[in-house]
Amino acid sequence: MPRFRPIREGGQRRLQTDGGTLTHMAQFGFVDSLRMPLSGDSPDERIARAVPLAATPGEAYVERRGIPLAVAHAAGMRFDPDWNGRAAVLIGLYDCEGALTAVHGRYLTTVRGQNKMLTVGRGGGVANVGEGWHARRLILVAGIFDALSLATCGWPSVATIGRWAPWLPQVCARRDVWLGFDANAPGDREAARYSQLLAQSSISRLLPPPRCKDWNTALVKRGSAAVARWLRDHIADTNEISDR
Repeated sequence: MPRFRPIREGGQRRLQTDGGTLTHMAQFGFVDSLRMPLSGDSPDERIARAVPLAATPGEAYVERRGIPLAVAHAAGMRFDPDWNGRAAVLIGLYDCEGALTAVHGRYLTTVRGQNKMLTVGRGGGVANVGEGWHARRLILVAGIFDALSLATCGWPSVATIGRWAPWLPQVCARRDVWLGFDANAPGDREAARYSQLLAQSSISRLLPPPRCKDWNTALVKRGSAAVARWLRDHIADTNEISDR
């Protein structure tokens, strides 16, 4: 039995974008600093200062996680040797008009008590990988390495980085949307929130293969060909269900 199920067909309720937007954003539990905590730099300054991944520790890091350098580079990922005190790979978050809203950093190494990630900037942005939300098949995932893993398998997606972009209901309206959040309780809660917020979309839950918590784990454990086949088969299953 496939680990994939439709959640809900698109409804008619219109998402409020005034005071209700703040309530929706609060559900996600992130309040990011607008500037770098130590240096005070803006997101624009830091993404401009970061360097391409090639020949940096960032290249080895992404390849260790199964992501080819070309895929990460095409997504706009860069390297910062001093992202608030530690080396990190960076990705920009952008609004629906293509303006940078924030920069998300994933640290290359962590020890007990250290955060794995740091995001700096205002809300309202996502990380588009490949065609992102312009793609015919719109897939939402949580982390940037989930999105890069899908791209390695030939599938575009949008990484929310656990945050809410209030314009998503508009670009998702009257479209089929797959929620590829983690295969655990937090991922199910995230999917339930998005299922409610994207009320004008036809929503389906898209889980990674069995015994894989997320898409990067699936890529590393099973390889790109197997994950690509899983995606193709399960998204095709959903298309058949929605056509009935």
